[in-house]
Amino acid sequence: MNTTVVVRPVEEADADSLGRVHAACWHETYDHLLTAAALSKLRPERLATMWHGITKRGPDYRQVVAIDDGEIVGFAGSSPTDDQDQPAGTRELKTMYLLKKYQGTGVGQRLFDAVVDPGTSILWVAADNPRAHAFYARNGYAPDGHEKVEEVLGEQLHEVRLVR
Repeated sequence: MNTTVVVRPVEEADADSLGRVHAACWHETYDHLLTAAALSKLRPERLATMWHGITKRGPDYRQVVAIDDGEIVGFAGSSPTDDQDQPAGTRELKTMYLLKKYQGTGVGQRLFDAVVDPGTSILWVAADNPRAHAFYARNGYAPDGHEKVEEVLGEQLHEVRLVR
């Protein structure tokens, strides 16, 4: 399914569409973790501005989009980790979102494979995100006991670190 979906590197021209898709994915992913009031603060225009900056990052930052029929339907990115307790050169999956209607179709795996090399890597994920945890477990990740609370849209989001 979705063999017509193309996964390719992010381009600066994608920023506005990425802002819209990013906001939509957050609503779909975090509606059970953040209040409607918090999610109402999402502004696709502000996310687009952030994406304009991301598209200018150096080659150590891998960022790809999934496109179906000319529309961005998901994205993923990785870079060297900032976690000080990890060996030098460890990569971290920094972001991966896919519109709900494309989940379970193989597109997420294609996004993941485009930005994460085989071997050791880490990622942070919401503690209460069973679908993401199952996906990452299928890709060899397990919790390592590290947790943090991030402020997201003025609310607290509990995250756990997964390692492979």
